[in-house]
Amino acid sequence: MEYRRLGRTDLDVSLICLGTMTWGQQNTEAEGHAQMDYAVDHGINFFDTAELYSIPPKPETQGSTERIIGSWFKSRGSRDKVILATKIVGRSANTWFRDDGSPTELSRAQMEEAVNKSLKRLGTDYIDLYQIHYPDRPMQWGSNPTIYRHQEGASHPIAETVEIMGDLVKAGKIRHFGLSNESAWGTMTFLKAAEANPNLPRAQSIQNAYNLLNRTYEVALAEVSLRETVSLLAYSPLAQGYLTGKYLDGARPAGTRTTLFQRGQRYETPGAEPAIRRYIALAKEFGLDPAQMALAFVNSRPFVTSNIIGATSMEQLKTDIASIDVTITPELEQRIDAIHLDHCNPCP
Repeated sequence: MEYRRLGRTDLDVSLICLGTMTWGQQNTEAEGHAQMDYAVDHGINFFDTAELYSIPPKPETQGSTERIIGSWFKSRGSRDKVILATKIVGRSANTWFRDDGSPTELSRAQMEEAVNKSLKRLGTDYIDLYQIHYPDRPMQWGSNPTIYRHQEGASHPIAETVEIMGDLVKAGKIRHFGLSNESAWGTMTFLKAAEANPNLPRAQSIQNAYNLLNRTYEVALAEVSLRETVSLLAYSPLAQGYLTGKYLDGARPAGTRTTLFQRGQRYETPGAEPAIRRYIALAKEFGLDPAQMALAFVNSRPFVTSNIIGATSMEQLKTDIASIDVTITPELEQRIDAIHLDHCNPCP
């Protein structure tokens, strides 16, 4: 396993991060425990979860993934082996997260309630990386659209959010904080708030979608990551499984996320399938598993600190972790880029 420094912290995280959002719906507690055992045995020291999980979000399953991780910590005594990341939801109309039934927002009261609940479910005294799942201000989902439509609405000032995160650090509840589904403007505004007050913590990471069908992170945020040392934690590196080819021609394999939950619209745009076919053909030409080529491409980017994989079976997990041994040669990268120019970001 390879390890990379998380932002400007003293933490070295595994290049492969174990994503957990299926635990509690698609995966049982026992299956989640088996995945964590295998991941740790293969050098993974970084887990990512959220108060929102499992997916799809429902009142009856909210927090289930954190509870499964917490029961694994308790049964294995392995908290010290893991750099643990979780998330607080941003602004939404959902009313099941907070005790008083309020829609979610990044107020001080809600942030303190959320972190305390996550700590309890996880059975730990501290969270290594506490991330804002999506912004408090109105935004297009994903934060880096190819067609931008401006939105206005209520939000808490970013400087206020940074101040609250600083208080959570002082209280020992979190060690560092990060962002998710954030834009270049948002990321830089968080950084400027910390620079204005050296007593406030810096955003150390940003968790955004990044894969062969969506390279919008490269347009503005990649330079932010490299020059400001803000780690990209890439999610959806297989485009929700679409880059494996299993959904081509409208196929809906039993037990898969799109089959169960019909949530694959992001990767069902008119330009998606032609691009997927070309990437799969390229992988086969080079004698590679299409999933491993897609993951290895993400692994190879200099602005990526950790690649968040998610699996519903042990076979998938083993294949995904083994991508660490696949090399993207200069020739292969040129061929990937050529396809990208023909099919540029069909699924932002």
